[in-house]
Amino acid sequence: MPPNILLITSDQQHWNTIGVSNPKISTPNLDRLCHDGTRFTRAYCNSPVCSPSRSSIITGQYPSSHGCWTIGVKLPEDVPTVGTDFSAAGYETTLIGKAHFQPLASDPEHGQLSLECQPTLRDLDFWRKFHGPWYGFDHIEVCRNHGDEAHAGQHYAIWLEEHGLTNWRDYFQAWPPDPTAPEREYAWNLPEELHYTTWTAERSIAAIDKSVSAEKPFFLWTSFHDPHPPYLVSEPWASMYDPADMEPGTLQPGELDKMPPHFALTQQENPDFSAWRETRFANHGFHSHLISDEKLRKNMAVYYGMISFMDQQIGRILDRLDALGIAENTLVVFSTDHGHFLGQHGLNAKGAFHYDDLLRLPFIARWPGVIPAGVENHSLQSLVDLAPTFLSACGLPIPGIMQGVDQLAVWKGEKEAARDVVITEFRHQPTLVHLRTYIDDRYKLTVYRGHEYGELFDLKADPEERNNLWDDSAYASIKAEMLHRSLNAEIVREPMRLPRIAGA
Repeated sequence: MPPNILLITSDQQHWNTIGVSNPKISTPNLDRLCHDGTRFTRAYCNSPVCSPSRSSIITGQYPSSHGCWTIGVKLPEDVPTVGTDFSAAGYETTLIGKAHFQPLASDPEHGQLSLECQPTLRDLDFWRKFHGPWYGFDHIEVCRNHGDEAHAGQHYAIWLEEHGLTNWRDYFQAWPPDPTAPEREYAWNLPEELHYTTWTAERSIAAIDKSVSAEKPFFLWTSFHDPHPPYLVSEPWASMYDPADMEPGTLQPGELDKMPPHFALTQQENPDFSAWRETRFANHGFHSHLISDEKLRKNMAVYYGMISFMDQQIGRILDRLDALGIAENTLVVFSTDHGHFLGQHGLNAKGAFHYDDLLRLPFIARWPGVIPAGVENHSLQSLVDLAPTFLSACGLPIPGIMQGVDQLAVWKGEKEAARDVVITEFRHQPTLVHLRTYIDDRYKLTVYRGHEYGELFDLKADPEERNNLWDDSAYASIKAEMLHRSLNAEIVREPMRLPRIAGA
């Protein structure tokens, strides 16, 4: 039987939120994956924005190539995905959980029709009939919301009704929005057994059982929604951690003085970000990030609880692999779409701030007998590499249109590295907020479209990225070298859709 592929992702999880590296958090099942597999300490996203990052996972292409360049932009449905390749090879391809390949609005004039918008999200009759195919997945069961957002619906709401919660709308924000409704915060009265984290695990297990019964290999993406804000989760997870025990990140005096001007604005009570806005859509993160220490610690405690809840449900899935006797023949990868700020550099959540807290990822690969167990690997990894590496692991050809690299030999411990630079893109506003970051073994360079300012960090001398060296004359030669390397990286990542087969 060909190997199975199980990709498990969270949403917006800081890289240092696994128990093996952070004793403040309990994640016994992610620790179990680390013990049985390899943990990669230098994995990065290709865009710290949900839709572009998730699209890179399934296409093996960068956002500037696959077309979904920020949220609110649809991944074109004619872009090839890895699911299509697996389906053609006889695999059952399934997506359970959060998709976010399409915007929360439809725009027929510009060819962007979306299934992930209102009122379709809550049209349960539609979702009862629709389970794919969609973006290369032959079977989907999806849900768009985080916490109690009004975007709840789709297959998750159908499941809630099947489990007796016919009044599920009472647990979520109203649609259309009700501005007078009280805000839910931290502890959610939705029982944990009816939470979408439980739903994601339960339906993933059902998909695995179905494939095993059919004696077919599977490519399954289990896509958890949390710990993406709002900081809201069922008990006992909301109270699992004491805020007093949390250690939020910090902002050191003067550290933003050398950064591009939008960084310092985040520390004002009423900042004016109008100079960075060219469309009617706001930039995520371009607002005041000032928050009390008490609230920051409470946010962090609930954020940790959301991760521990997800970890418990991941354990159920891993246990099922064991019970079915297929763990040895299943490549399991755990990661997230991008990171998260919890006070680091005075920031919260996300935005156009390319510190490692936002770009770096938790990343684990387990394949018993193939990937070394209990190993910590420091090679550069990138989400754009997942699709080609999955295909390689299953002996399937890698399409030339994919821009990621095959990391299988690195995962197996046979090769030291497969790439020497990682590229991360950000383009929330077409021209005014458009940046690109290049990361190598030691240095990190960020270039801003149309601006003289930028960022250069020495990650070995300054791992917390407190000292921007962009204008430091002592690092002028390093900056020049990194600029040259970044240009070369742009050339290297150009896809070759078809091989050359003749002299002319």
